[in-house]
Amino acid sequence: MTATAKPLLWSPGDWNALFGFGTNILVNLLVLTGLLRYVIHMPDDIIFGRILPATGLMLCLSTFYYAWLAYQLAKKTGRNDVCALPSGISVPHMFVVTFVIMLPISLQTGDPIKGWEAGLAWVFIQSFVLMLGGFIAPYIRKVTPRAALLGALAGVSISFISMRPALEMFMTPVIGLVCFAIIIGSWFGGVRYFKGIPAGLVAIAVGSLIAWGSTALGLNFGGMSVDKVTASLSDFGFSFPLPAFHHVFSGFEFLGVILVTAIPFGIYDLVEAMDNVESAAAGGDSFPTTRVLTADGVVSLIGCLMGNPFINAVYIGHPGWKAIGGRIGYAAATGLMVLVLSWLGIVALIMALIPVVALSPILLYIGMLIGAQAFQETPRRHAPAVVLALVPQVAAWGKMLIDNALGAAGTNAAAVGMDKLSQAGILYQGLGVLGGGAILASLVLAATAVFIIDREFMKAAAFAAAGAVLSFFGFMHSEAIGIGQSPLVALSYLLVAGWLVMLVRAQHVPVTEAQHPEAVAPVAEPVQS
Repeated sequence: MTATAKPLLWSPGDWNALFGFGTNILVNLLVLTGLLRYVIHMPDDIIFGRILPATGLMLCLSTFYYAWLAYQLAKKTGRNDVCALPSGISVPHMFVVTFVIMLPISLQTGDPIKGWEAGLAWVFIQSFVLMLGGFIAPYIRKVTPRAALLGALAGVSISFISMRPALEMFMTPVIGLVCFAIIIGSWFGGVRYFKGIPAGLVAIAVGSLIAWGSTALGLNFGGMSVDKVTASLSDFGFSFPLPAFHHVFSGFEFLGVILVTAIPFGIYDLVEAMDNVESAAAGGDSFPTTRVLTADGVVSLIGCLMGNPFINAVYIGHPGWKAIGGRIGYAAATGLMVLVLSWLGIVALIMALIPVVALSPILLYIGMLIGAQAFQETPRRHAPAVVLALVPQVAAWGKMLIDNALGAAGTNAAAVGMDKLSQAGILYQGLGVLGGGAILASLVLAATAVFIIDREFMKAAAFAAAGAVLSFFGFMHSEAIGIGQSPLVALSYLLVAGWLVMLVRAQHVPVTEAQHPEAVAPVAEPVQS
């Protein structure tokens, strides 16, 4: 790091970050386009003429804002190693709004446009949750241990970010594993490719070459075909985003269905964004939490008013893009790229030219890095708390797989029966309770564990009591918000809080004085044989 009077808008490492982050955004655009096309059965003129242009506008505004925020931080600190926060479509929410909001309403009404309108109303409500929550988030971040914040984030990265691309890679390993080796060889191993060509671009080129070569040989790895390319050309054309106010407010006729998930997932966004800001701080770049969260809310609101039914979020991955040289320019360049792709209808052509499995290794790389950061940037003695933070996210991911599998078979868990599922080794009810409001559950459990490890029992009791309140009103360990949603879990947290208060009194531990790390007994090392 060196000081500079005027921050650099572009550095050589921004090329690496552009191809890495750009392909990350591209993967998500391809996935959401596939969801709209093949799950919701949305007409192509709505997808490519209304939704994608609005999505592109939102993403451009978001990436430009975070590039500007990074520029201001670099200017203020005199550093030229500041990396902009990455942002884009929230991946977990992309699936939630599709399968929980848009699909059921589309099926119920027989009209995919109604599903789109319900999705717009869903984002409208979440936007205000983010904007209002931005003012309390700094306090939450201040009192919550880093192991809890980063541990919750690691759980998301492992379950919802890493698993799908890892599975895609091993479904087509001849492309996936080769591209993965190219990526980690450069981004972890420091290998420099021919004339400094970014590893992300090399991986995409090699993956596409293997896919189209296999198609020519009749092996069809990656599912490429000339017919798909020809068909994609019909979606070419300039489409400017248009106001969708009427569609947004039409979606409020489904308000009862929307509120069940909009508020808790708005809180999920709040905590996840807060975690990502903490992750950036751990990497050396401290951004103002309130401005980040309110920006997410504002750009999401603009996007939904223009027709985009997907929430914007600060992304996991800041340390990863910074590690490969990303600074300020990569974020703004990605925004411009998305604008061109979405307004000119190029996304459909890319879907036909590049195998998605060639892009998957980049997402797995980010998941690996964020999972590692939770251990590397927290005290070693807090490692058990980090592992505990992973568990609710794994439960939520497992339940999602079961629900989607049963839904694909035309049934659900209630129809199959809990007894039959239990006999098959699937503790479905446990997955639902543990995984409900997973990010909040991860944060509360891990924070409680951290303070127990540090023998700050009163602080641990406070987090356990917070867990009781959140569980009682359904914000965690529940699938719906309301009074008395998880009373047994709430009572259990209260009992834990009471027990921890008793420990303070029994052991005479000062409630305002943290124990020195040296006073905490280390985890026993395994016996060497």
